[in-house]
Amino acid sequence: MRILHTSDWHLGRQFHNLSLLEDQRHVLNQIIQLVAEREVDVVVVAGDIYDRSVPPAAAVELLDETVNRICQDLQTPMILIAGNHDGPDRLAFGARQLAGAGLHIVGPLSARPEPIIIPGAAGEVAFYPLPYTDPATVRQLLGVEIAGHDQAMAELVKLIRADLHPQRPSVLIGHCFLAGGEASESERPLSLGGAEQVSIEHFSGFSYVALGHLHGPQHKGAEQIRYSGSPLKYSFSEEYQQKSVTLVELDRQGRAGIEKIPLIPRHDMRSLEGPLAELLAAGKRDPQRDDYLLIRLTDSHAILDVMSKLREVYPNVLHLERPGLLGRNESLEVNRQRLRKGELAMFEDFYAQVTGQPLSEEQTSVVAKSIERLHREEN
Repeated sequence: MRILHTSDWHLGRQFHNLSLLEDQRHVLNQIIQLVAEREVDVVVVAGDIYDRSVPPAAAVELLDETVNRICQDLQTPMILIAGNHDGPDRLAFGARQLAGAGLHIVGPLSARPEPIIIPGAAGEVAFYPLPYTDPATVRQLLGVEIAGHDQAMAELVKLIRADLHPQRPSVLIGHCFLAGGEASESERPLSLGGAEQVSIEHFSGFSYVALGHLHGPQHKGAEQIRYSGSPLKYSFSEEYQQKSVTLVELDRQGRAGIEKIPLIPRHDMRSLEGPLAELLAAGKRDPQRDDYLLIRLTDSHAILDVMSKLREVYPNVLHLERPGLLGRNESLEVNRQRLRKGELAMFEDFYAQVTGQPLSEEQTSVVAKSIERLHREEN
């Protein structure tokens, strides 16, 4: 059976106030073409279908167009699960009816493992979907005492293992943060303080584990425990990543052959650094001048209307930094590292600067719970 594994489409995403919808359409067309050319048996999208829980109408239209071309025109089934950006109940509207047409959407988590059985030339394969769910929901749904994402995953996988058939290959589909995974700046944290991470040991024994959430393609522990990564770059921290989808071929014994197939973006995303005069001169000869760019100017003097000058050569400059104007370059790096810490660490820094005292343990707990509540409400 040939499985195309992709994730983190984030349909409807904006980057520096620029809609990426046409860029997303561009790579989704490539995915559709691959499904046809490589005779894929099933397409798996491991969460974060949309960029937010209430997506814009244009994003819904693009998803509708994509699944129609894959499920209806190519007669290839799809399995979609909700990620932490998705509204699971909205995503799953009509799921029971759509399953009859080959579109399997799993929004809210079920209390019992419900495998999706896909027939193939070498026999059936059982797909076990685990949409993103916070530990509190798992605790309530299963009636067990758990303290975090790792324990929640352990309980969920334990239920799945009890349902496995020894003679049938099995694929687990999840949306989580594996311990040791390499994150990017464009991923929204699942929780605070490292409590989001789950152990890789939960995923041993499956023929393949199709994961979503981390935007860089990578595997952990074993080749078959894998993130496909996002189909597009969603932050400048991803500029050196080669975006791709993962083609998995399962044999009768459940052994997985894995191939990463690169995707070509409509506009690449990269950063440039140097004096204005040099960048403008180089841009006139740059065949990729239409890329989405972060520019770091090293000029130490003020420049009038610098963004207009840059966009005469580079029309898609999205962000400008002026490290040359700072007294010390170290200050910029310190600020960057501070922003990467997340909301709780930034609030701790702010509180310490204003009051001269660190947050107490009780205050830290209150702030952390408030931030987590705001994230849940946003989703």
